[in-house]
Amino acid sequence: MNVLVINGHPVKNSFCHALAERYGVGAQSAGHSCHVVHLSDLVFNPNLEHGFSELPDPEPDVKALQDLITGANHLAFIFPTWWGTYPALFKGFVDRVFLPGFAFQYQHNSPFPITLMNGKTARIITTMDTPVWYYHLIYRGPGISSVKRSLLHFCGIRKVKTTIFSPVRKAQELQRQRWLSRTEDLGRMVK
Repeated sequence: MNVLVINGHPVKNSFCHALAERYGVGAQSAGHSCHVVHLSDLVFNPNLEHGFSELPDPEPDVKALQDLITGANHLAFIFPTWWGTYPALFKGFVDRVFLPGFAFQYQHNSPFPITLMNGKTARIITTMDTPVWYYHLIYRGPGISSVKRSLLHFCGIRKVKTTIFSPVRKAQELQRQRWLSRTEDLGRMVK
């Protein structure tokens, strides 16, 4: 199986960076081919300046990422939850990569698209300081809902699992090591 791990944290060497690497280690130890991408290492304009009315030519890093996504059977998205959702870099990645003709295709006279990513599976891993119960009960999980339903389901990826690590900011080193081990286990369990 081909596994693609995408780290959406804009800070190099963040805890999300470490989580992404460990997910990759787990996937590789289970015999999967795995590629880990840190969005902070890529060069692209995250702003879709003309919306879908005039799609820009993809920069080399955007094209390479689309190729990796096309070849992947399983996608893992790792990002911090900031203000209930995700960093601007991650949103820019979504806007520039998951385009009509690549991830989905509009249909005439139908509000529903033709999904172009059928058969793939995904895992969402996010870190936050908000208690998990509060994030779901009060905020209604906007970041996870956005990625799971508005992005992945919209493009045809129906089998999506989620993992939340919280609270991160004040977590002791032992807890962080447990989360890293858990993430490696999740990578190992990819099917």
